Amino acid sequence: MQKAANKHISHSAQNLLDYLSEIAGKKIVTGQHTQTNPMEEIDYIYEQTGKCPALRGFELLGYSPNINYNDASAECLTEVYENQNTLDTALEWAKKTNGIVTFTFHWFSPVGGRDKSFYTEHTDFDAEKVLIPGTRERDAFYHDMDIIAKELRRFQLEDIPVLWRPFHESEGTWFWWGAKGPAVAAKLYRLMFDYYTNVLNINNLIWVWNCPTKGVYPGDDFVDIVSMDIYLPEYTATDYSEEYTKLVEATSPNKVAALTEVGYIPDIHLLEKSHTPWAYYMTWSEEFCIGEKFNSNENLKAMYDSQYAVTGK
Repeated sequence: MQKAANKHISHSAQNLLDYLSEIAGKKIVTGQHTQTNPMEEIDYIYEQTGKCPALRGFELLGYSPNINYNDASAECLTEVYENQNTLDTALEWAKKTNGIVTFTFHWFSPVGGRDKSFYTEHTDFDAEKVLIPGTRERDAFYHDMDIIAKELRRFQLEDIPVLWRPFHESEGTWFWWGAKGPAVAAKLYRLMFDYYTNVLNINNLIWVWNCPTKGVYPGDDFVDIVSMDIYLPEYTATDYSEEYTKLVEATSPNKVAALTEVGYIPDIHLLEKSHTPWAYYMTWSEEFCIGEKFNSNENLKAMYDSQYAVTGK
């Protein structure tokens, strides 16, 4: 079993972390992100396999406080509107099925920006200035955290644990939180951890660090799960064992490890043999799940038919 980073973690969150720690290398939890239509990907998986994923991912971008509606493309507005009530869906689903919930947050920049301002190219927001007390950037950063905290508390009130993955993919510069490098993103992560756990007392979160870069890991005292997102350029049967080794070497061997976003699901037959200790995977939404552009129905069915896979209701 693994001790949580938050010393005041709720019993339900600790139990989920214990479960993921226990099954890693023995089984893998199936997961699917649902970005737009909350049921479309899940319905597709059920149609193909007769089963549903045990873990579902939901998007918080529509809850960003600083969305510039007056200077946004039609594509941006569509994505915002389709994701505005995702937490209602997540709460209802979790209460009904006792399934595992994870959140992704494409955070529109707290100050300035236009269109999809979670992308660096659409904002001049300087993440490094958040680290300086008294700056406008820091004040806006904490303002936005307060808004999101109210949403996360809804799940705490219902005693529902959440796999919380802020500042994802900070190894790249495409999001504003990674634009100044993953070391800055790690400091933002630690600020959030301290504020949410020690000030706001949000104790239902399981903290997921999502970066495979060496030398920037926030530390075992701030992380429950180490993870990475992997989008292979073309299909190959893999258990992602090489990526697992890379991730653990860059972060910590003491933590649960997860494939928090994949285009291609891991090959279940290889996992059954290698027991590479991924606790769960989550396929991204839309075409990564629906149709066979990325994942064949044969591979999908093999995953959900396997005794090695944990499926849901």
